[in-house]
Amino acid sequence: MPPLIIGVVCDRLEQETGLVQAAHESYLQAVAHYMQALPVLLPALPDASDIARTADTLLDRIDGLLLTGHRSNIHPSHYGQPETPRHAPFDRARDRTALALITQAIARDMPLLAICRGFQELNVACGGTLHADIDAIEGRLNHRRPDTPDRNARYAARHSVAFTEGGVLRPLFGVAEARVNSLHDQSIDRLGDGLSIEAKSPDGLIEAARRPDNRFCLGVQWHPEYQTGENILSEPLFAAFAAQARRRDAASASATIGRNISTP
Repeated sequence: MPPLIIGVVCDRLEQETGLVQAAHESYLQAVAHYMQALPVLLPALPDASDIARTADTLLDRIDGLLLTGHRSNIHPSHYGQPETPRHAPFDRARDRTALALITQAIARDMPLLAICRGFQELNVACGGTLHADIDAIEGRLNHRRPDTPDRNARYAARHSVAFTEGGVLRPLFGVAEARVNSLHDQSIDRLGDGLSIEAKSPDGLIEAARRPDNRFCLGVQWHPEYQTGENILSEPLFAAFAAQARRRDAASASATIGRNISTP
């Protein structure tokens, strides 16, 4: 049986040698290790003229979609707010590409896992809004990326999350609460249409949500691809993603075989 192919959305970055398309290796390793799948990079397209057709073509060739985190933020014009210095930095090419891919993946019922920035993209694609600056909200914890060169320290667990009773994450992880890392400046404000809350932090911030109408459409604000210390979350989360991608792949293969047999 051929391996699952998981599309990983790239970021468009300015380097010394020019613009590059990239995804952090930790996401690719998580797909390969936890899912036994092949990660394939999906470029963030700068030209928006034909992005819907391009997104459709890309999704024809993959079994699941992974939206990654990054230091850039979604441009506030996508959720009806004016741009301010607090919203930057931006990656407008990734915005256009990711939002188009999410919309079409949901329409196809394609398994989708959205992490950090990707979770925020999922919320915006569903009509939700974001807080531009968590620090400006009274009573919030410090959710920002720790200022340290030690990568393990940056991704160490920093606060707890409580999983929603009756949701999918509590039985998936087998616990009511767990500790997670935290590396984000922005957060979910108004939850997008069709999404239900799966986890919150002690200060009330939405840390995970899903679309119950889709087979697997889930976003988390923490980074399961690099969860250090006592980690009970990463393996079951990516394994559940892989299981749904395999079921969809098997169903698609069966439908194709059925069409071929019935074709004279």
